[in-house]
Amino acid sequence: MARALRLEFEDALADIPNAENGFRAIFSASPFPGADLKLQWRREESGGNWYYSEQFKTEGWLCPALLKYFRTAPPEIYVKVEPKK
Repeated sequence: MARALRLEFEDALADIPNAENGFRAIFSASPFPGADLKLQWRREESGGNWYYSEQFKTEGWLCPALLKYFRTAPPEIYVKVEPKK
């Protein structure tokens, strides 16, 4: 994950106790209740994809492992972070 996206997750994790010991991230190409982040696709580069966060006014690169979860890079990714159960 690119530095900008790591910073976004750090902001989103601020209210999760002991996040440094693990957390759960739920993500989808479709909006869902409780999503904390919305990432918008910008472009492909070096096998990965750049996404932009309007909330944080920054973009970050997601590595090719994204395609283990999606057939193609979705136009939007919605993310919810919560404590590990």
